[in-house]
Amino acid sequence: MPPNRYLYPGAFSRHTATILGFPSKASLPAQYHGAACDEIASLAAAISEFEPVWLYAQPTDLVKAQSLIDQTIQRARGNMKNIGIIPLANNHLWVRDTGPIYVRGIDEANRKSRFAIDFGFTEWGNKNDTCTVTGIPWPKLDRMQLQENVDFAKHVIESDKAPSPVTRIKSKICLEGGAVVVDGEGTLLATESSILNANRNPGLSRNDVEAELRQKLGADKIIWFPGKDGLDSTDVHVDAEVNFIRPGVLVLSRPYRNAPKAWWQIHDEILAVLEQSVDAKGRKFEIHIVDEPEPTCLGPLAYDAPATNYVNFYFVNGGLILPHFGDVTSDTRALELFRRLCPDRVVRPVQVRALPFFGGVIHCATQQVIDVDVV
Repeated sequence: MPPNRYLYPGAFSRHTATILGFPSKASLPAQYHGAACDEIASLAAAISEFEPVWLYAQPTDLVKAQSLIDQTIQRARGNMKNIGIIPLANNHLWVRDTGPIYVRGIDEANRKSRFAIDFGFTEWGNKNDTCTVTGIPWPKLDRMQLQENVDFAKHVIESDKAPSPVTRIKSKICLEGGAVVVDGEGTLLATESSILNANRNPGLSRNDVEAELRQKLGADKIIWFPGKDGLDSTDVHVDAEVNFIRPGVLVLSRPYRNAPKAWWQIHDEILAVLEQSVDAKGRKFEIHIVDEPEPTCLGPLAYDAPATNYVNFYFVNGGLILPHFGDVTSDTRALELFRRLCPDRVVRPVQVRALPFFGGVIHCATQQVIDVDVV
């Protein structure tokens, strides 16, 4: 019998594997698709040094995905044996949002059982025809492709049979994985704009949503930030702004000097809320500020807010994968900070110069499969 409550472990917990998604040709403008594929291959290679990678790709993309992985592994220190390419209908590379969230049962009877929450992906609140990349409209997905995205989480769960099958838990609310960050000890951070929004959860009250977050993710303390509806395609996902290093310790992204005023307001609001809050255990937060680089380091810009945030990093077993953007000074400063904050982990930089134009970076493109055999 499924448990009455689940716990979403912190991302720094041990993983069985990492899920990645190979972008379909239908999901990005043609002139950017190749660069996105290259960076996903580089990310797979980097993660494979530390843990298994499950790279899901459209069946028609298997040959290309394998070729890119082969080429990338030759240049990197990755482990080819740790990378499995799995044929599965999938379009977006943003598996943090489209994929399932792996959780564990809280009660002892279900402690070793495997569960994953399906939060019902809806194209970030039905934005299929509004997303842009550097001012160029994204391809509009057809009905079949949209359904593939809806079904992706379910199909990932169905395909995950080892070390034991996974039970799919359907949520009453809609959210994307990037909309929440947790410390694994009952603290959950989120923006109101990305969850308490009629484009995801019409007719549901804050109390309704919080009850579901407590039950599905083990959130004893929910800390809300205002965010801003429509500021970006995610309505301001929290994982682009702040993340946990470990319980009680956070890194907060600070916009570059000339960033649009709205992003500075987001930063200031988050900082103010955190400084006045305690976590689920009653601890004040230790907050470390990470400055974003000037986005011009990516090259010519057609719009002013690509995702250049170091807090969109990703934990792996024994390591941390840190985005680098090509600004030597900022990249070095961020690397030094994360090495200082995580002395027991190998901090591995990965260059991402295309993904930021699509609205996210490394955390957004990954999803951890938790190891239920390790606390």
